[in-house]
Amino acid sequence: MNPSSWRTYLVTQASLSGDRSTPEIVRKAIDGGVDAVQLREKDSSARSRYELGHELRELTAEAGVDLIVNDRIDIARAIDADGVHVGQSDLPVAAARNLLGSDAIVGCSASTAAEARKAEAEGADYLGVGAVYGTSSKNVADEKDGVGPERIAAVADAVSIPLVAIGGITADNASRVVTAGAVGVAVISEITAAAEPRAATESLVGAVETPKAVDTGARPE
Repeated sequence: MNPSSWRTYLVTQASLSGDRSTPEIVRKAIDGGVDAVQLREKDSSARSRYELGHELRELTAEAGVDLIVNDRIDIARAIDADGVHVGQSDLPVAAARNLLGSDAIVGCSASTAAEARKAEAEGADYLGVGAVYGTSSKNVADEKDGVGPERIAAVADAVSIPLVAIGGITADNASRVVTAGAVGVAVISEITAAAEPRAATESLVGAVETPKAVDTGARPE
């Protein structure tokens, strides 16, 4: 699947899933219509992520859902994932591309138009932009309230590759970032911590596919 077709993107985090396993959450998200899954689990060992990755690869491959690995290019290759997502402090996009090849999906986190342009120039296929709203799932040290949908609009205007918005996204505010220029949204707790992950995914899909108009006049970066 091409990242431009992604509408909902689940980032895994076992610590938010209660007594449910990550594969269980992913399975329910797939049933709810998720388009892509990112294996994150930064607090787990490489071996644990590798073993979990094999389980998720089987689930996502059967469903035709893209599997992306956060940071770890070696694990992405080992489990035959569809691609990798790197941050500003990880290996550069160009290095990831060289290691994974032209067919792999390479995504990059960006919070400014300048970072976005650089990632695009290095060969990124998509951008993860945020944190849009305040969130406890990711560390937002510089902007505790998030960058807002205005930044989504500014980044979308600066590049031609698709971007997904992340950070504090819910079914209630998803339409704002889509209207601002994101092709879709990436979430952690909105699905993982939900009492009914499948229903939560369905609600998110509905919000993304029927966005409401909103004023997103760009603000200075």
